[in-house]
Amino acid sequence: MTTETVHVPLGDRSYDVRIGEDLIAHAAREIGPLLARKRVAILTDKTVAAAHLDALITGLGDIDAVSLALPAGEATKSWAMLERSVEWLLAEKIERRDVMIALGGGVIGDLGGFAAAILRRGIRFVQVPTSLLAQVDSSVGGKTAINSPAAGKNLIGAFHQPALVLADIGVLDTLTPRDFLAGYGEVAKYGLLGDEAFFSWLEANGPALAAGDRALRARAVKRSVEMKSEIVARDETEQGDRALLNLGHTFCHALEAATGYSDRLLHGEGVAVGCALAFELSSRLGLCSQEDPSRVRAHLKAMGMKTDLADIPGDLPGAEALVDLMGQDKKVIDGQLRFIMARGIGQAFVTADVPRDAVVRLLEDALDARA
Repeated sequence: MTTETVHVPLGDRSYDVRIGEDLIAHAAREIGPLLARKRVAILTDKTVAAAHLDALITGLGDIDAVSLALPAGEATKSWAMLERSVEWLLAEKIERRDVMIALGGGVIGDLGGFAAAILRRGIRFVQVPTSLLAQVDSSVGGKTAINSPAAGKNLIGAFHQPALVLADIGVLDTLTPRDFLAGYGEVAKYGLLGDEAFFSWLEANGPALAAGDRALRARAVKRSVEMKSEIVARDETEQGDRALLNLGHTFCHALEAATGYSDRLLHGEGVAVGCALAFELSSRLGLCSQEDPSRVRAHLKAMGMKTDLADIPGDLPGAEALVDLMGQDKKVIDGQLRFIMARGIGQAFVTADVPRDAVVRLLEDALDARA
């Protein structure tokens, strides 16, 4: 497989996303040119460390590496783990010219990026995403954050672009089917928000991609990253177009909060359910045809993914309470919640013109279907 490169053009903050096989095995070749001295700090979690840390250290060759493995899971995106990470980096005497490597999924990428943003007022970091979700979405674009236990997800953070992203397709083989499909929720999102041809390609190739075809996986990652790069280049700090990347996320973040950021609902699963709800709401408001939400749900179901509130185990709060949880979303401006709606597959747009009662009725119907 040829290694592909997607360039993220952001002036002096530009960087490359490298997509291919054996990138971790050749980490010294990829990361070495960034280093002022042959030393790096690796931030990871215990699950990823067990699977990939030794391979990365071997791939770094004669580059000296220190590492810290944090507990795995969404709860790690916390003040306590941020403090632990920053104090560790300081204890290891990581300097402003040095590079930190975030080896892991979205949690480590978000936390590690935030630590890099604030350490010595900003050091460089390299994303080595080990989940499909991180490869296609969270590792690209410079959003870094931790969660507020009281107020919600990703509300404490900074925009801090990586110096390089290494998306090693081979590491996806180590994911559980559930984790892989959770990431696929973000892949499908890209087709839904801006590329119907890509969504059609996913409908045709999704099952083989999920079954392990690396060439198809690389193509899906590349197209997703290309789309994100184009949007980030237009709107780095989410003043306008970048909000499109949050298709499905307004519903998703409320559902994640309602389920306690637990294994009841993985982020990518919430995105898939949220996309289905966003298209259903768009159809009810007369923005798109009734066939569009049916097509979205049919593909997600064909992939074996969660598509409805009925697929989420355990109790959920009522519709009004879920809408209230949406009020903490970062897309709220002047108290007005913005939604990403769709005029069709591949035709998403941002609007604040969504009646609250329409959202409540949609969620009431979805909750009734759980009974």
